[in-house]
Amino acid sequence: MTSFDTSPQLNVWRALLALAVVFVMLATTGWTALRSQPSSTAIQASLSDWEHGSIAGHRLPDPQETTPHRLARFFAALTAQQRGSLVRRYPLAVGNMNGAPVELRYRANHIALDQARKVELKRMHDARLTPDGQQEAGRRMHRYVALMTKGRHILAFDPDGSGRVAEVFGSLRKAERVSVVVPGVDTDLLTFQRTSRQYSAPVGMAKALYRAERAASPSTRTAVIAWADYTAPSGLGIDSATAMRAADGAVRLNALVRALPGGTRVSLFCHSYGSVVCGLAARTLPDRVADIAVAGSPGMRVANASHLHTSAHVWAMRDADDWVQDVPYLEVGGLGHGADPMSAAFGARVLSSHGADGHSGYFQPGTESLSNFADIGTGAYRSVHCAGDTEACRAGLSGAASAGRA
Repeated sequence: MTSFDTSPQLNVWRALLALAVVFVMLATTGWTALRSQPSSTAIQASLSDWEHGSIAGHRLPDPQETTPHRLARFFAALTAQQRGSLVRRYPLAVGNMNGAPVELRYRANHIALDQARKVELKRMHDARLTPDGQQEAGRRMHRYVALMTKGRHILAFDPDGSGRVAEVFGSLRKAERVSVVVPGVDTDLLTFQRTSRQYSAPVGMAKALYRAERAASPSTRTAVIAWADYTAPSGLGIDSATAMRAADGAVRLNALVRALPGGTRVSLFCHSYGSVVCGLAARTLPDRVADIAVAGSPGMRVANASHLHTSAHVWAMRDADDWVQDVPYLEVGGLGHGADPMSAAFGARVLSSHGADGHSGYFQPGTESLSNFADIGTGAYRSVHCAGDTEACRAGLSGAASAGRA
């Protein structure tokens, strides 16, 4: 079966929508029951240890019940030695704790990655595994080694299942503007970074955006997050046609944004199914989110942009050769993601994506799509290159001025 990020068989999507009633029945009976079985994960184990731990004779704060702001104050009150002790004792808990200082999370996730690497190294030679299982362990081990490379800043890491990860380019602490790349289906630990088609993977997307923002506005301090810290759908199927994965992702995305240091403005760049995540998150996001830009979107689970209930600018782009335009823009019984963000009735600011070349080319250097993202990420709204109705695209904009590509 093909995936959203290659060239899917669209008739499969149409069949899924046509069989909406059947799938809704499945989703509300045994199918959901199977998927909702609780299981212990490495992060849960680390959090459990944290909850029973202490520092300097005091219980550690419950991260589920404590706001990121209060957690930040807790860490700030500790000595460097005490913070280091917590990192070594609870690396997965600290590495994924919204509110912990980002530099501390980087250190914690480096330790967690090394621990996960050792697990996979043993599994590579485990005779109880099939050859395919041993090969999979090898791939994961090499991915962990790559993520541990000096200079990489891993903000989140979860080895469970297909895995979750987030990486930062630039300094979150010093940034004046923060951009978050939210990818679509078939995103996991192994696809987080690619050698071929590198700009179709989160790391390549974020790197390209970070470089483009620095080129567009050298005086603006920016940071970009490659955010694959939600469980994305795998391939073309029920998960990608429904909002179940996106709903969990939206909660996690909102938590990330609220925990970012300082009060910097944030722009979300949401590709493919990632735009479903951003659409569901929109109404809960804080006002610091200035922009929600979608590319190659199958829909945002609303009929028009006003239903997102956000003060952020809503932008949309789609390449002329992007297959996603042939996906039915409707929602039936929970299947499908609603109206086309590119339609005039939706009310998004429609951008040019000249040069993007299909569904996976929006972050390719040299494209107008990437240049537009960079202008949005640096707040240079008047410099964006619109598509179609330029007046509607620029209406009410008050960002940095515009020389540019009017």
